[in-house]
Amino acid sequence: MSPEILPFRARPYAPDLCFATIHGHRRAYRIGGSGPALLLLHGIGDNSLVWEPVMERLTDRYTVIAPDLLGHGLSDRPRADYSVSAFANGMRDLLCYLGIDRVTIVGHSLGGGVAGQFSYQYPEMVERIAFVAPGGVDHDVSPLLRLLSLPFAEQIVALTALPGAKQVLAGALLASAALPGPLRADAVQLRRALDRMPNTASPHAFSRTLRSVVDLRGQVVTMRDRCYLTARVPTLIAWGADDSIIPSAHAEVLRAALPEARVEVFDGVGHFPMTEAPDRFLDVLTDFLASTEPARLARTHLRDGLRAAAGVTVVPPARELG
Repeated sequence: MSPEILPFRARPYAPDLCFATIHGHRRAYRIGGSGPALLLLHGIGDNSLVWEPVMERLTDRYTVIAPDLLGHGLSDRPRADYSVSAFANGMRDLLCYLGIDRVTIVGHSLGGGVAGQFSYQYPEMVERIAFVAPGGVDHDVSPLLRLLSLPFAEQIVALTALPGAKQVLAGALLASAALPGPLRADAVQLRRALDRMPNTASPHAFSRTLRSVVDLRGQVVTMRDRCYLTARVPTLIAWGADDSIIPSAHAEVLRAALPEARVEVFDGVGHFPMTEAPDRFLDVLTDFLASTEPARLARTHLRDGLRAAAGVTVVPPARELG
């Protein structure tokens, strides 16, 4: 385990940590197992270790790729584009680097928004999508994230790099878990996310990422208006009923845009189903994977979907009689 990571508990298993230099920037990723490819995408301020509780069982049947998004974990933190479309481009490049043509994407929080964007930009590479409490559905989001999107908040985030600051913040999160409040359901998991954060974490990358998707009024990016283009892709929507970061009511909002999607809401679970209820989460995810056939979309599906939505009837060109 890298000394740059603060351990939040003993880690009995995690796929090997690897690095790839793409466009001059180091990208960290974990890869293990064999079989059909699963791409696991973490949320903002987190990293690939959030998937550790479910990785081992998944690698029994699948090739699991869990990257640290640019600006997160042990990947580089350049002055760069941290929009969901840029993250989607980065995932396309990583998969091409690894020689992987098609994947099932499992995206949590921000990673769910990236999964939706990836399926829109590269539909021919997507076999299935599993959204786990994804961002990019509706406007509502935690007031804390709204405040952290303000200009002055970058200096507050930078304080976490000071000696002892993480321990103080971790103590505050644990205390909030015992008190009534908006973050109560997720305080313990947020504390663990803080522990997973490298000591070298960049407040600039965090702030640029957050401001690309959230402002003081809430989330500014939505995938709903283009979901119809990938409606043929088997989709799972998983959410914790007690999510205090992104409301679980968004599951039904997303289902309205994807009526064929399977929706699973976990009672007694917050924003991190894969760490709070890993066995239940794995049962749902593996059943979804086993019971659905992988999509095989082409660019023509994108063209046809756009034209159909615009009410355009496509008439094949007539053949000339010779």
